[in-house]
Amino acid sequence: MTATFFGEFDLASLSIWLFWIFFAGLIIYIQRENMREGYPLENDDGTEAPNQGPFPVPSDKTFILPNGRGEVTVPSGQAPERSSIALRQTSPVNGFPLEPTGDPMLDGVGPASWAPRRDAPELDGHGHPKIIPMSTKEAFSVKAGRDPRGLPVMSGDGEVVGRITDMWIDEPEQMVRYLEYTLDAKWGTGNRLVPLTMARIGKDKVTIRSIYGKHFGTVPQHASSTQVTSLEEDKICGYYGGGTLYADAARQESLI
Repeated sequence: MTATFFGEFDLASLSIWLFWIFFAGLIIYIQRENMREGYPLENDDGTEAPNQGPFPVPSDKTFILPNGRGEVTVPSGQAPERSSIALRQTSPVNGFPLEPTGDPMLDGVGPASWAPRRDAPELDGHGHPKIIPMSTKEAFSVKAGRDPRGLPVMSGDGEVVGRITDMWIDEPEQMVRYLEYTLDAKWGTGNRLVPLTMARIGKDKVTIRSIYGKHFGTVPQHASSTQVTSLEEDKICGYYGGGTLYADAARQESLI
């Protein structure tokens, strides 16, 4: 026999076609795996969107969470969306802005919005809460800049609403995430957290410009004195961020 096994078959052509088939399958697989969160797509009013894209939603996959936090199944077992959000559509067409129907800061909509995250603290690699009060860790201290503890807290309208009592640190990252302050009786009771990025530390005061004195009593509280959950963090940050727009009606007008 003089014929070879492959005859005149082009092995180089086979190799390149196998590569393209593999590459196309890889793209489809990666795209479907990327659709485990946020799918199926929804319209602005929460109804399921008619156009879900060219790729089908992947089948359910269950992940075992570390540190005894149970299991999560996606995409069907995603965290439920918030219900009864106080917004109304300004147009039947998707893409137009939604308008608050109540107090947007209390309702948590627009810039003040928050997501229904897990009501448990974020953990470090050892299973311990990442964000904790500095007062519980003797190894941490302020070595540079002004230590804000003991300084009065001033609102965006110039009212003194309380006093800084502690700093909350991200222990693995070794940085301050929140300042804790105690409210004066005139403005409410208990302690509150403010993200460090929303506070301005001066020589004799800490200023929180995004909200006014009347808003401090309804700042979302954290349940524990030694840890803050992901859900609480989202609500706290959303409240101060929303105040940048909603604390004063004048802030919602155009600047020319």
